[in-house]
Amino acid sequence: MRKVVFYKTESGKCPVEGFLDSLSSKQAQKAVWVLSIVEELDSVPSNYLKKLVNTDDIWEVRVNCSNDIFRFLGFFDGPNLIILNHAFQKKTQKTPHTEIKTAEERKKDYLRRRHL
Repeated sequence: MRKVVFYKTESGKCPVEGFLDSLSSKQAQKAVWVLSIVEELDSVPSNYLKKLVNTDDIWEVRVNCSNDIFRFLGFFDGPNLIILNHAFQKKTQKTPHTEIKTAEERKKDYLRRRHL
């Protein structure tokens, strides 16, 4: 069983929580449901969890709610801990490079502070 944790900045802000708070209750409910699938299933279907190619080991949790598409980006810290550090509403076919870059920078920050 996996555990999903939200990244916090050095100042204590949690970007993923802020994103979830901006969603409608229906959207947030769907996102929480998908996150529970990621935590509970041994083998998560790729339509919910997928590794992004050509990244610094960044994974995306995929949430589709009616016509809205949301992505939560993060990484594994060990075999069963997923740190989600970025979220956005997806409007294009490909995941924008700027969104991936944000997730990669936050991953570096998390790993740097974890070793302090």
